[in-house]
Amino acid sequence: MKILALDTSSEHCSAALLLDGDVRQRLELAGQRHSQLLLPMVRSLLDEAGLPLGALDGVAVAVGPGSFTGLRIAVSAAQGLAFGAGLPVAGVGTLEALAWGLDAPIAVACVDARMGEIYFAACRREHGLLVTSVGPVVAPPSALPDLPVGDVIGGGNAFARYAEGLDGRWPRGLTRIDAGAITEARHVAALAAACHPGGFTAGPETLLPVYVRDKVALRVDER
Repeated sequence: MKILALDTSSEHCSAALLLDGDVRQRLELAGQRHSQLLLPMVRSLLDEAGLPLGALDGVAVAVGPGSFTGLRIAVSAAQGLAFGAGLPVAGVGTLEALAWGLDAPIAVACVDARMGEIYFAACRREHGLLVTSVGPVVAPPSALPDLPVGDVIGGGNAFARYAEGLDGRWPRGLTRIDAGAITEARHVAALAAACHPGGFTAGPETLLPVYVRDKVALRVDER
């Protein structure tokens, strides 16, 4: 499969090209420049591979949860590219893609959702696929679900930003923590390919951001 994948769900912006098992990626700490960086990354990858967009088998995109504006940028870009080239699409959860990148039998993804809350999902690898057992949910550290039973690997920036709260919620701890793990387009591509071995079938009009939470900021009295 030849898959273009996009992710702008966090401070990072990335695009990846999966070509029959070989993956190439562009990744940059974007700040607020996702809309400026994403399409040039796509052009660079296609030019490097010597492929027109229409030669691909589909476009995969991280649909959330994450930055509300970031999710809309990637989803809109994926829709535009797919509509223009007549390609099918696949939406991939950002937490699932992060968990996939941890390459562990059991993984929990914890990403800072701001406002004192965390985006959380627990996933298992089974027969080469990723099964989400809990989530995605958003909650303060004290209200997060219990950890799965077994050797659990944790990943995501919430393990650094809410370290004390997570230690209190899960006093038994995790087998290993990678607080620097982020959702990357290469993981979005790999997970989409694993979930759709026969190829993508959805049309670009089906893509929707997954916000999980509909509140962008705290009111003055809440702060």
